[in-house]
Amino acid sequence: MARTTVDPVDIGKMYDESAPISDTFNEGQIHLAYWYGDGDDTPMVEASKRITRKVADALGLRPGERVLDAGCGLGAPAILIARETGADVTGVTVSAVEAGEAQRKADASGIAERVRFEQADFSALPYGEGHFDAVLAMESLQCAPDLGATLAELFRVLRPGGRITFADYTTEERMGLDEAEAFAAAINLNRLPTLAEWFAALGAAGFAVEEYTQCGPRVFGMGPKFVESAETARGVLAERFGDEMVTGLKDALRDFFAPGPDRIGYVIVSARKPG
Repeated sequence: MARTTVDPVDIGKMYDESAPISDTFNEGQIHLAYWYGDGDDTPMVEASKRITRKVADALGLRPGERVLDAGCGLGAPAILIARETGADVTGVTVSAVEAGEAQRKADASGIAERVRFEQADFSALPYGEGHFDAVLAMESLQCAPDLGATLAELFRVLRPGGRITFADYTTEERMGLDEAEAFAAAINLNRLPTLAEWFAALGAAGFAVEEYTQCGPRVFGMGPKFVESAETARGVLAERFGDEMVTGLKDALRDFFAPGPDRIGYVIVSARKPG
């Protein structure tokens, strides 16, 4: 699978710069949101938590299990998961700003003993073999310069029988290769895999896929709701970043979601390390 290489240092800088806006706009949740349809008036923050909970539910987390959040962003999903499941969650990100802000959130969460954050590359983790019971990745694997090497590293740090669940985009049939690569380049990402390519990469790393849910229409198909959410938050965002930034954010969101769910999907995939 041809992929455009994105340097982890550049990814770290990108998230260093976007972290303050993400923290203000969506309470530190950097992944997308899940709405049941146009008539679903759930605020974006709560709709984003639906994705986090779907990932946690798919993992079947239990109290005391050790979980890696690979590409943890500003820490909101990891803290929610630790609070609601009783698991111990370690988050890693290549962004120093994200790691610092996430740790501050953890320290103020009341459950600091069960959630921690570090600046680290999920392709070269500072943990021993079989250290974790489960791994989650929220729209972070798309940033891996070498998806196969990253999945192999996540396989290494999982115990035998350990689980991985990720939420990420897929290239759908109606999007041609050139269009897919142009879309990825515009947002500084690697080309998004098709669902079959995701499965093949997991299998090559040693994982056995157990289930998946394609929910593109309820996530990527809800572009207007993201734009509406930016307008709803205009006052708060403009006070901190300026009104021009809010207008730019809305334009960027329109462009981002323009391909629609028949070209860009959104999948939650669960797999297991044989034990």
